[in-house]
Parts: sequence; C-alpha cells; structure tokens
Amino acid sequence: MTLKKFKNTAITHFHSRRFYHCTRGFCQLDRNGCGFVSGEEFLSVPEFAVNPLSQRLLRMIDGLNFKEFVAFLSAFSAHASLQQKVEFIFRVYDTDGNGKVSFNDMLEVLQDLTGPFISETQREQVLTRVLEEAGYSKDSSLVQSDFLKILGSSDLKMEVEIPVD
Repeated sequence: MTLKKFKNTAITHFHSRRFYHCTRGFCQLDRNGCGFVSGEEFLSVPEFAVNPLSQRLLRMIDGLNFKEFVAFLSAFSAHASLQQKVEFIFRVYDTDGNGKVSFNDMLEVLQDLTGPFISETQREQVLTRVLEEAGYSKDSSLVQSDFLKILGSSDLKMEVEIPVD
C-alpha cells in the first residue's frame, strides 16, 4: 500500500514524515499482513510492553486496523488538541465504558501506575486530596467535561514515537 493511500484513510495530526514512520510501524507490527494489529503484536513494541497501562490500553483497543492505529497514536501527538487528549485519557480511566469515572476507576488506574510502590491507603489519600483540590469529593463520578476542567489547566504532553528500525 502506498503512503498516499494510507494517508487518505485517516485523519491525523502527524506531518508526512511522522506519518510515514507510522505507516512503516504499522506494517512491521502487522506481521501476518492482514491489515490489523492485535494486542499481542502491540506488546512486541518494548516501549508499549513496559508501559504500566499497557494491559488497560489493550483492553481499550482490542486490536486496530490502520485507520484506528493512526487515530490511537494521534492522541499522543504534540499537535492533538487538549480536547482530543482529554477524550483519550478519559477513555483510559472509564474502565467500564459507562461515560463516568468513579473513585474506584481512578484508584485502579493509579494502582496500575504505582504498582506495589505505595500502599492502597496512600493511593486513596492522594486521590482524595487531588479530587478535593479540584472541587470534587470521593463520592463524585466524573464525566468527560470534568476531566477537561481538571486537566485543562495543565500542559498535557502525550507524545510517543514508534521504533521503526
């Protein structure tokens, strides 16, 4: 498949050079050439495999065709809007896909991120404090606009490069 054909299949925030690398990365990951990258194939990327959220991300995506692959990666682009980044982060936290993020949803992600390095009690205390500072309580269920409000003041930098060599 040519770069032009690939480029016409997805809306992306990548410049041509980065898009080319994305195309090559997809083709390298798609070992059987079926036009679909499975979770197992994703785990062959060392940077993805060691990410503490890799299993959660795999549950979110359950494999991708090229258009989905580019859309997935474009959320990590420096050119993606804050809204697009927040939408992606919200999907990571919304573990059951109900459009709301509970304290327990956030606690699960925090557990994935911290592992055994801090106790459950410490995680709960940190999360409670963060929510209270943002004007929410432990009993609040956050929707995507809440995430935008909380994260909107921060400089979200979600960039990723896919090794293609």
